[in-house]
Amino acid sequence: MMNKQVVLRKRPVGMPEADTWALIESEVSDLQDGEVLIENHYISLDPAMRGWLNDTKSYIPPVAIDDVMRAGNIGVVTESKNPKFQIGDVMTGWGGVQQYVKTDGEGYFKVDTSMVPMTTYLATLGMPGMTAYFGITEVGKIKSGDVVLISGAAGAVGSVAGQVAKIKGCHVVGIAGGPEKCAHVVNELGFDACIDYKNESVYKRIKELCPKGIDVYFDNVGGDILDAALANLRMHARIVICGAISQYNNTGHIQGPKNYLSLLVNRATMQGMVVFDYAAKYRDAATEMATWIMKGQLRSEEDIYEGIENFYPTFLRLFNGDKRGKLLLKVKA
Repeated sequence: MMNKQVVLRKRPVGMPEADTWALIESEVSDLQDGEVLIENHYISLDPAMRGWLNDTKSYIPPVAIDDVMRAGNIGVVTESKNPKFQIGDVMTGWGGVQQYVKTDGEGYFKVDTSMVPMTTYLATLGMPGMTAYFGITEVGKIKSGDVVLISGAAGAVGSVAGQVAKIKGCHVVGIAGGPEKCAHVVNELGFDACIDYKNESVYKRIKELCPKGIDVYFDNVGGDILDAALANLRMHARIVICGAISQYNNTGHIQGPKNYLSLLVNRATMQGMVVFDYAAKYRDAATEMATWIMKGQLRSEEDIYEGIENFYPTFLRLFNGDKRGKLLLKVKA
C-alpha cells in the first residue's frame, strides 16, 4: 500500500513558495507489535505551521528537512497490533500531512464521534479550541463584565475565544477583515460588535466601541492592531499573546509593540501562551466546551478543502484571509 506524504524540502524566506514542500509516495511497511495503522481523514492547517519551518529556537523543534510536514490529524484505525486500539477506533494526534500514519499510539487519543463530528476534534475540541479556552480563561483571567477585544475574530482561535468570553458574561468586540466577516462575527457568533480592520480605523473604532477601555485583549495578529489595543487599556488589563500572523512571513525585522509603556501606566500584563502547557487539562476543557456545543451556546466552524495534492494552495488560505473558522484538508475521499 502506498502513502502520499507532504515533506519539507527547504526553509522559506518570507511567504513559502510551492517548492518549499514536495508530494511524495512511499510504501507503508508492515506493522510491528504494539503498532497501529491510522488512515487519516482530515488534516489540520494552522498559522503555527509557518513558525515550525524556521530553524530557530522556539517552543517546539523545527520540522526537519525531508521530514513529513508536522500537522494535527484525525483518522480511523485500519490495522492494529496494539491491544489498546481496535480497528475502527477514531484517533486524533500529530501524524503530519500524509494519508497514513503508523504509530505506537503515543500522543494519540481515541475520540467519540457519535455525538460530535470528526472535524470538531480538530477545531473547537482540538488545538484551536484549547488555545482559545486556556488563553482567554487562564491567561486572560476573564470575569463577568469585562470588556474583551479579540483580533482574528473570524478565525479558528479568535472565534472560539470570543464565544467563550460571551458565555462567561463579558462584553466582546472582535476585529476581522471585511464587512462579510464582521457581520458573521456579530450575527452568527454573537459578539457585541466587530471592527473591520480593512476599511475602518482600528484605533478610532476601539475608542468608540470600548469608551472605558479594554480589560482583556486576545491577540492573534500583532503589528499595528496590537499597538491600537495597547493604546486603549484599562487599569490592570491583561493582554494574551497567542499569535502574530501579520509578522510570520516578514523578511525583515519583526514589528514589535510601540505602545508598550501603556503596560506600565495601566499596571497591565502581557503574557505569551502556548497551548501545550495546558495538556493535562485538555479533557476537562473539552468536556465543558462539548456541553456548550450541545446546548447551542458554542458554535464550531470548519472550512474544509479536499485532496492532499492541494496542501499548498490550502495552506496559503491561512495568510490571505480566504477562509473562515478552522481550516482543514480532507485527505480521505
